Amino acid sequence: MIHRSDYLVIGSGIAGLSFALRAANHGRVILITKKAKADTNTNRAQGGIASVFGKDDSFDLHIEDTLTSGVGLCNRKAVEIIVRDAPERIRELMDWGVGFTGNEEAGLDLGREGGHSRNRIVHAQDKTGMAVESALLAKVKAHPQIQVFDKTMVAELITEHHLVHKPEKKSQDIHCWGAYAYRGDTREVDAFLANVTLLCTGGVGRVYLHTTNPEIATGDGIAMAFRAGAKIANMEFMQFHPTSLYHPDGDCFLISEAVRGDGAVLRNRAGDRFMTKYHPLADLAPRDIVARAIDSEMKFSGEPSVFLDATLHSEPELLDRFPQIFERLKELKINMQKEWISVVPAAHYMCGGVLSDLYGRSSIKGLYVTGEVACTGVHGANRLASNSLLEALVFSHRAYEDALAYLNSNPDAIPDIPPWNDEGTFDQEEWVLISHDLVEVQRLMWDYVGIVRSNERLERAQRRVGLIAEEVERFFKKTRITPPLLELRNLCSVAELIIRSALFRKESRGLHYTTDYPDRDDQTWMGNTVIQKKQIALEAIE
Repeated sequence: MIHRSDYLVIGSGIAGLSFALRAANHGRVILITKKAKADTNTNRAQGGIASVFGKDDSFDLHIEDTLTSGVGLCNRKAVEIIVRDAPERIRELMDWGVGFTGNEEAGLDLGREGGHSRNRIVHAQDKTGMAVESALLAKVKAHPQIQVFDKTMVAELITEHHLVHKPEKKSQDIHCWGAYAYRGDTREVDAFLANVTLLCTGGVGRVYLHTTNPEIATGDGIAMAFRAGAKIANMEFMQFHPTSLYHPDGDCFLISEAVRGDGAVLRNRAGDRFMTKYHPLADLAPRDIVARAIDSEMKFSGEPSVFLDATLHSEPELLDRFPQIFERLKELKINMQKEWISVVPAAHYMCGGVLSDLYGRSSIKGLYVTGEVACTGVHGANRLASNSLLEALVFSHRAYEDALAYLNSNPDAIPDIPPWNDEGTFDQEEWVLISHDLVEVQRLMWDYVGIVRSNERLERAQRRVGLIAEEVERFFKKTRITPPLLELRNLCSVAELIIRSALFRKESRGLHYTTDYPDRDDQTWMGNTVIQKKQIALEAIE
């Protein structure tokens, strides 16, 4: 079956929902999401959205904090754009029905997180992502120009490779005209055609064994964009959140950085504060430094975790500021007011992704990318806390403005697209033969491509993951697709991209730390690691 729209949005986090609401005022929008509920990284975001509202704050301070955290690899123009646009985008969210925490005297309540020199985190207690997601979802579902297809997973982006009549002369440009997607309700693969496609599929956390991300975060957008020929950048910079719950029943539950922003401190089992010996900002140091410090303390002591001490606050204070965290811990019989919380780092946020310009344009015409799937240049080698939802909002707005102009200049330009071809494939009853590959890849990535790396570890991971990826690809070509198979294929592809990028960058910077090259090298490596098909190179930051 073929579905047509002016705009195709793939993903339903803050990036996709905000873009859809704007674009729907100028055309028909189809939004595809592989989930059936609000299970996105947006929904799980506890901390908030960074924005300058405080009297003691300034755009320059926020910009400088972001650049410092990014360790030399941020695109300054991109950083300036999100920082200066932030207040307007926050007010827009409020107009859309998002209720942020505040008080009558001071207006918005502004929290503080690691790497920030001022209180500037706009939040809805510790449920910011949930508040944003629910408000935007409600508006999207009520909009007559937006049609949502849930339980629908994209298999491939549609490019020249799929045309019925291929052009005689090959162009250097690649175009995107939508996507083929598996529909869970019909179990068929439909073609979704549009002149403008926005890819906003979120992150890649599930490529690791331990992650704060939901099960859907399997790197689908990055993998399909790479297969289509897009440029992928900076995949070596995977951010590990320093403080996820260490508990057999906790499933890497995130303990927000805002808890440390409110005064909580990290301790070892002896009760000593250890962050003071790693960084002048101590417990509020940038995330890469805190994660490596915890990793170092655990290796030195042999303990499976460190501890977060939030007992300086009263129970009413904790319930008011962190109700979700407090209640979740209480379900696990942990009272955060009376006892320390066992924490370990976990894979959290991909700072790299599909390379985009300052308008969300990828290297493929008609394909825009925003949110965690994109590499805009904002985060550099390490993301500053609470800049991610902001980046998604700002660049989705800029992508919408550019896409509107692109659509007006390319009316009815979609060529003949054939239906999905599954000739020669069959329903595979031997899924068990490769189902174990998922956990094997996740464990390999955790053991060899984690917080601390080495050439030997990376090369071992590359060999083993490469063999699994080849096996999965052979299986994929002869099998009728299903969401688990699509996710496994994408996950293998993303794992290979991370490993290739990590092997390429022969220095330590931000989130990428290797024992073979422990020092930062500004002479050689001040640029983006860019992969396109079989090519990998260092490209200048524009």
